[in-house]
Amino acid sequence: MQKEVFSTIIQAEDLKQIYFEKDLIILDASNGKNARSNYEKSHLVGAIFIDLDTQLAKIVQDVSNGGRHPLPEVLDFLKTVSEIGIAPQSHIVIYDDKSGANAAARLWWMLKAIGHEKVQVLNGGIQEAEKKKLPMTSKIENKTKTVYMTVENWKLPTASLSDVEVAAPSSNHLVIDVRDADRYNGLTEPIDLIAGHIPGAINVPFTENLDQNGLFLPPDILKAKYEKLFETIASDNIIVHCGSGVTACHTLLAISYAGLAIPKLYVGSWSEWSRNNKPMNSNI
Repeated sequence: MQKEVFSTIIQAEDLKQIYFEKDLIILDASNGKNARSNYEKSHLVGAIFIDLDTQLAKIVQDVSNGGRHPLPEVLDFLKTVSEIGIAPQSHIVIYDDKSGANAAARLWWMLKAIGHEKVQVLNGGIQEAEKKKLPMTSKIENKTKTVYMTVENWKLPTASLSDVEVAAPSSNHLVIDVRDADRYNGLTEPIDLIAGHIPGAINVPFTENLDQNGLFLPPDILKAKYEKLFETIASDNIIVHCGSGVTACHTLLAISYAGLAIPKLYVGSWSEWSRNNKPMNSNI
């Protein structure tokens, strides 16, 4: 039997067609100061709220060790998965309020990294859902706990600070910084202590994965873009990072949507690198 292939992105109209299927689980991964209260006011019918800081990261006081949003232990994430009712056969659709860049892409990456196949991000997020008149509610959903399969390690590739240190100056590797150009160039830094970028890293803002309406560019356009960028560099030698390993997943999502192999995620990203006395560049 041929294995079913799931696109990493689902359109709002397609979600509407499968909305009440038995195995569908919708997750709201919006993040920010008012994310929880916004969810409580209005969210997609059936959607369960997921918190970036407490469920998708293991935040520690020493940001120099792992950055601002280190990954939790795999077993801790599996507990979260079980508590919100995800089973191996579940079809997961994730959305946020930032075109997938907030935490929807991070959650997508984490689910893929425990081997979950049927997981998609809603194109355009909650704004597109509202535009397409998907059902909304303020009702808080009850969770039905499940027992998920045991996974010992993340199955998608990651890079450590020392990996990036070796790769950044190498012509056989590619390090991509997906933050906006002003942060990369050191013109501004709204979150971390120091402005600038990793020497040798190139800047490809994650916003370039989207069109003017906040929707992902078509897969063929994304494929042409990233194939040209990667040229002859193997996916194992490509590392993607951002400020704290969250929006970097947006670009990994776009690359997967394009049908290309998923590169390594540097979870610590600039928030870790900039706190470890490593070389730093700026274009000021």
